[in-house]
Amino acid sequence: MTLSYDVAGDGPAVVLLHSSVCDRRMWDAQWQALADAGHRVVRCDFRGFGATPAEAVRPYRDADDVLALLDALGIDRAALVGASFGGRVAVEIAARRPERVTSLALLCAGLPGHEPGPALRDFGAREDELIEAGDLAGAVELNVTTWLGPEADEAVRERVRAMQRHAFEVQLAADAEAAGTQPQAPAAPPVDPTAVEAPALVVTGAHDLPDFRTMGTRLATLIPGARSTELPWAGHLPSLERPAEVTALLQDFLRGSVA
Repeated sequence: MTLSYDVAGDGPAVVLLHSSVCDRRMWDAQWQALADAGHRVVRCDFRGFGATPAEAVRPYRDADDVLALLDALGIDRAALVGASFGGRVAVEIAARRPERVTSLALLCAGLPGHEPGPALRDFGAREDELIEAGDLAGAVELNVTTWLGPEADEAVRERVRAMQRHAFEVQLAADAEAAGTQPQAPAAPPVDPTAVEAPALVVTGAHDLPDFRTMGTRLATLIPGARSTELPWAGHLPSLERPAEVTALLQDFLRGSVA
C-alpha cells in the first residue's frame, strides 16, 4: 500500500501526520508555509482517509505505512509532526525507529496504551450508537462538536465535517465488504515513549477532552527532555483553530531542532 501524499519544498524533511477526525487536508495552512521556510514537507493520508483507500488486506500498522512511504521517497530521517492519532503514530515511529526521527512535534497526541477515561468512553459509545443507527450526519456533528474548540469558525467546522464524513463513508464501505473475511488483528506490541531520542515538543489544548490533556502530560514526562506547552484557547485541533499561530509555533520548534 502506498499512501496518498503531497511533497513540497527542499531541505530537511518534515512529515505531517493527520488526526483521525481529518485527513491530510488539515495541514493546508502549514505545509506550504513550512516548505517556504526551507523544509521538504510531506503530508499523507492514512488508510481509509482522504485519497488513500481502506484496503481490504488486514491487519496493518499505520507506522509501517509511513516508514514505507519515507523509504519510497528516499527520506532516511525526518521530523514528525503529528496531530491526535497522527501524534500517536509519530510516537510509535520515534520509539521503534529513533534513528529515523530528527524531532517530534505532538499536537494533542494520543499515547499508545492509554486506557480511555469516562469522557473518551462516552464519546466512543455515542459515536457507535449514531453509526449503528445509520445517522452518519449525527456522528459527524458529534465529532465536530467534540474536537473543535471555541476558536474554530464555521468555515473550519465545515472542512472538518467534509473530512470526517468522507472517512466514515470509505471505512464503513470497506468494513461491510470485508465482513467475516478478515483475520483478527494481533495485539499491538507495546510502545515505550522513553525510547524516543529526538527533541520533542508536546502541545495540549485547554479545551480538549481530559484524556488528551492527561496523555500530553504523560508524554511530556516520559519522553526524555520533552518541552511542553498548553494553548489556553485550543480544543483538540489547534492547527485548524488558529493556523497562523500553530504554524509559527512549529516553525520556531523546527528551526531549533532540525539539522
